[in-house]
Amino acid sequence: MRELDPTANHADMYANNYSKEQNQQFTAEFGAITDRFKEAMLAGASATDPLVQDLVRQHYEFCLQFWKPTQAAYKSLAMSYIMPSPYRDAYEGVAPGLAKYHYDAIVTWADQNLK
Repeated sequence: MRELDPTANHADMYANNYSKEQNQQFTAEFGAITDRFKEAMLAGASATDPLVQDLVRQHYEFCLQFWKPTQAAYKSLAMSYIMPSPYRDAYEGVAPGLAKYHYDAIVTWADQNLK
């Protein structure tokens, strides 16, 4: 699996005062969530499947360690997964179609859970 660094694209937006070990833990945690998204997608689960929606909840809770996105902000983050960006490239490097799948799942979850 290609490692996804959750801090890579917007690192200048917050002070990274975390230790090397903490950053490694964040990367591992984020990678595990991404792997579960990939497994669900490859198993044929829809982006609206309760299992996938729970993965989005986990992803959102992961994001809360760094910032608290509003519905619009979280959906904007998801948009970066399908627009030309390092995020899209990283997700597509994990599995073709994963970027759009993750986007669809986030938009569904955000519409239902963030008002």
